[in-house]
Amino acid sequence: MNQDISEVKIVVPHNQPMVSLLGQEDRFLKVVEDEFTCRIVARGNEIDIRGEPGETERCTRLFEELIEILEEGMVITPENLDVAIDMVKRGEKIRPTDIFREAVLTARGKIIRPKTMGQKRYVELMRKSTIVFSIGPAGTGKTYLALAYAVQCLLDRKVDRLILTRPAVEAGEKLGFLPGDLYQKVDPYLRPLYDALYEMLGADRFHRLMEQGIIEVAPLAFMRGRTLNDSFIILDEAQNTSPEQMKMFLTRLGFGSRAVITGDITQVDLPKESVSGLRQVREILEEIEGVSFLTLDARDVVRHKIVQQIVEAYKEYEALKKGTEGPDRKR
Repeated sequence: MNQDISEVKIVVPHNQPMVSLLGQEDRFLKVVEDEFTCRIVARGNEIDIRGEPGETERCTRLFEELIEILEEGMVITPENLDVAIDMVKRGEKIRPTDIFREAVLTARGKIIRPKTMGQKRYVELMRKSTIVFSIGPAGTGKTYLALAYAVQCLLDRKVDRLILTRPAVEAGEKLGFLPGDLYQKVDPYLRPLYDALYEMLGADRFHRLMEQGIIEVAPLAFMRGRTLNDSFIILDEAQNTSPEQMKMFLTRLGFGSRAVITGDITQVDLPKESVSGLRQVREILEEIEGVSFLTLDARDVVRHKIVQQIVEAYKEYEALKKGTEGPDRKR
């Protein structure tokens, strides 16, 4: 046999249907074949892998991880398959299974889990820190995971209330000119939070908790002057807060409360002359115990794979633009 070629045989446990591993009409297998330069042949409950030693080793590790996912009662999806492939190809020391087995919220027959190493770290920080800042591009699960963890804390009675807030930048937080009552005025800014909570709790339960005041969704301006005890508070789209608003929000935290602040500092909608409170806060609070900062990146994007490429393309474009502009010139 050619010394530059290695062969590996994987035996899939009989209790695992091959369709769960390879996908309907072998669609998962085709994805793996496109990602690895190996010859992969599945017969019965056996998978034969043949190729260059390094590539064969990576492909073998991938299938072992996928089998372990099934053995632990989880399901292989296109999303977690992509994540597992990326981790194996990058040679990550942590196993994909270690990420996927983490449960953030179990509700309505559904388990919400982290899907990347960054998201796993995010969940760990929320469990141990009083205040967590999660900064990263769209699609990294910043708000969704924070909501899932907050809902689980509420269901477990670790907190008495769940408070969700966003700065209504487009209306300058002056909502009087908009038609309708309070909730109709702020609805366009808070709709993404409603949608996630509908999914996690169901519409009836969500509205019941809203009526009881256990869940509150309001614009950031309505937080002023309050002290929030025994609450889980999420500030979303925090890149659109001013430094004064950020300070106001952080000082609302009362006894038994915790907060998660999420935002994308590349998507600031404030006037150009304004400073983002999210940009500034790290240099002020980074040394305080109980306050944690997490930066997510394109590797943590769990939307369509093209979104990862879009995030990276914009990042490269901005870096190139800064490089060509040179140092700031005095006018």
